[in-house]
Amino acid sequence: MAQTYGNFIGGRWLAPDADEGFEDRSPSDLRVVLGRFPRSGAAEVDKAIQAAERALPGWARTPGPSRGRVLLRAHQIFTSRKAELAELMAREEGKIQREALGEIQKGLNLLEYYAGEGLRMEGVTAPSELPSNLLLTLRQPLGVVAVITPWNFPFAIPIWKLAPALVTGNTVVMKPASATPLMAVRIAEVFQEAGLPDGVLNLVFGGGGAVGDPLVDDPRVRAVSFTGSNAVGQRLATRAAGRLAKVTLELGGKNAVVVMDDADLELAAAGVADGAFGSTGQRCTATSRLLVHERVEPKVTELVAQAARSLRVGPSLDPETTLGPVVDETQLEQNLAAVATAIREGAEPVLEGRRVTEGEHAHGLFMTPAIFRRVDPGSTLAQEEVFGPVLAVTTFSDLDEAVALTNRVRFGLTASIYTRNINRALRFVEDAQVGMVHINSPTVGGEAAVPFGGVKASGAGFREMAKEGALFFTEIKTVFIDYTGSRRSGNLY
Repeated sequence: MAQTYGNFIGGRWLAPDADEGFEDRSPSDLRVVLGRFPRSGAAEVDKAIQAAERALPGWARTPGPSRGRVLLRAHQIFTSRKAELAELMAREEGKIQREALGEIQKGLNLLEYYAGEGLRMEGVTAPSELPSNLLLTLRQPLGVVAVITPWNFPFAIPIWKLAPALVTGNTVVMKPASATPLMAVRIAEVFQEAGLPDGVLNLVFGGGGAVGDPLVDDPRVRAVSFTGSNAVGQRLATRAAGRLAKVTLELGGKNAVVVMDDADLELAAAGVADGAFGSTGQRCTATSRLLVHERVEPKVTELVAQAARSLRVGPSLDPETTLGPVVDETQLEQNLAAVATAIREGAEPVLEGRRVTEGEHAHGLFMTPAIFRRVDPGSTLAQEEVFGPVLAVTTFSDLDEAVALTNRVRFGLTASIYTRNINRALRFVEDAQVGMVHINSPTVGGEAAVPFGGVKASGAGFREMAKEGALFFTEIKTVFIDYTGSRRSGNLY
């Protein structure tokens, strides 16, 4: 029988107050229940915020290097359990083992980076206009902060929010996605084992409205870091703005790969296939659009289709599987609806994309990749995020048209260009309206030491990861020190 979990508040796992809850099921086999979790609400959120408030003074006064060493111990523990965590991710979220191990490593890289940030939260000094005066700035924690995380990267995204929040001295209430709650349990367990004081990290399980809204509305919560859908992010930001809370949003993408006629076509096709179908397309940085020069479109499309046909759809723990399940039934329905809409709007199917229910797939949430040619740039498939293994192909005649097509969406997360011409590549870097650009590589990926995030409808507020990810969770304080021992003179304002 699957274990029942409670919320993690004040360093304790609290049993649910009632029997009502939800089941965490494996998308590879919906008969497998991984755990049962509470449907919490405002009362549990209040308890978690109270616990975070109690823990705040002690944690904020803990020296930054000491906070960093807690993260370093967590890094060591996570590293020792890397295989176990990857297996859990495969079972719970549906990533194949190779991809799950990659995500765990990304989270480890982030922990390692932010452990060192405890030594790097530096202010500045500046020359004063007054004699015998010293001007300097300090970085201080905000206080209690909220972290709301998605299901598609259930280890890396919580880490890239929690690590900077914790190392800068904040206490946290986290609401993990309901599709992947068990990974959040393991994260909290490891931080506790690493020596994080009680109440510094708290988990509250439940729906977005029931848990997320009270978190965002509470005046004790100084900042909210959210990754998820545009609709939810916009509503969250509107609520938070009503009380002037600090917010950062990492939202959707409709990412394009541009393939010029001088590109290495085999390299480009492999990158497109990886970007479009890796992690079952369930990445905000996934390649959603292939913009390809009209002279090479037939060859490139066929190469991508060959790569897609070679993928083996199956359970995530099967070592032969190269395309795992969709995370849940709602997402699968949305993917299939996008396929139906593309056909209705006149796109030409190369691979139509269908649900697979035969044999080992009978009890899981599986679909084959979909590729559509001659996709109108204004159509639904060209404009709206799918979040599944569905690729739209559109042609262009020159670089100007390619750039215009790249920018002809409301999103601006990431984009890529394949070309052997450095002038074309640098022109694309300058003109693409995105937060991240790749040259001769897929649209996916990020590294701990550089910012992650987008422009336009893909995000708002601070970028995540790198130095920027830590600065979001701090206030800057300017300090004026007059060491004359006498009354000031000069221009004061």
